[in-house]
Amino acid sequence: MKPDKIGDADFANYFCTYGYLYHQKDMLEDQQRMTAYHDAVRLNPALFRGKTVLDVGTGSGILAIWAAQCGARKVYAVEATYMATHAKKLVEANGLGDVVTIIQSTVEEVELPEQVDVIISEWMGYFLLRESMFDSVIVARDRWLKPGGAMFPSHATMSIAPIRTGVNSQKHAEYEDSCRGWDEFVDDTKDHYGVDMSALTETFDAEQREFFLNTSAWVDIHPSQVLGKACVICDWDLHKVTLEDIKNLDVPFELRIHETGASGPSEVGAFAGWFDVSFRGSEANPCENVVDLTTAPDANGATHWGQQAFYLSPGISAADGAHLEGRLEMQRKKENQRLYDVRLTWRQGDGEKINESVGERRNVWHIE
Repeated sequence: MKPDKIGDADFANYFCTYGYLYHQKDMLEDQQRMTAYHDAVRLNPALFRGKTVLDVGTGSGILAIWAAQCGARKVYAVEATYMATHAKKLVEANGLGDVVTIIQSTVEEVELPEQVDVIISEWMGYFLLRESMFDSVIVARDRWLKPGGAMFPSHATMSIAPIRTGVNSQKHAEYEDSCRGWDEFVDDTKDHYGVDMSALTETFDAEQREFFLNTSAWVDIHPSQVLGKACVICDWDLHKVTLEDIKNLDVPFELRIHETGASGPSEVGAFAGWFDVSFRGSEANPCENVVDLTTAPDANGATHWGQQAFYLSPGISAADGAHLEGRLEMQRKKENQRLYDVRLTWRQGDGEKINESVGERRNVWHIE
């Protein structure tokens, strides 16, 4: 069932996916995700015992259940999709129906009988902001969180780093193959059917460039691929960050490519982006035990968020200067506010002098 105030397109493209158990299962099987949230609740019982809690986008209801098991007096678990029905069944099956109230609604529409001491939510998307669910968490915070109340998680960072990969060359080769295929198609169509399709060549090329070269990708990066220290581009206290802060980013960055080895200059094939969140509580109600959740490259494998790779064509050679300075701009797509365009602009040098022969480079990628 679709809540009245959710548009049909938004429901079809976003909300309805979370109404299926198979999708919830994918997230529930992410051990790093589950362990971080579970530890954040169970290791900080003082923040939950006897308190009121709001779970924004409860999904299966597991965060609400943990809050209740930790002694919360009342938990309001809000879920916009039909998953609310399953969450209610799960809550009752675990004997917590008198503590946890499942409400099928968007948090923007919901009416609660009281303000809450804690807001807990697993709202993060690819590269933190994709899906724009944090908008709803901010609305809930500003409307329902008591002064001094705690956000779970409470802090978030976004980072980028240069990485070694051959996928960028592969994608460029696939792009060129596709364009050659189009040229052959144009020739064949003209020869066999008497219609010249070349008027559409430029449009086809632009489509293929967007698909192969200008769309970021989910990746599971091994730490050995990282060619320089990550740069934290955003560091937010989630009690204070505003909607304006997250809608459009425009932040500087500096990166240094690792020194080259005997095999020659390192080549950066992509920028990689990821996020971390931390459960620290609020200034008035700090956590006794701080818990962190990272989606950084891990030799043991990625979380379900992985990392986002922004592939470069051509790559960046450390021989042209191991120091990169630039800006990252991240804007919501006009046609779908839950998706983002990422623009990176950079110059290359030795940290003291820019290599003018390389010049300034820029590219835009779509996080789909």
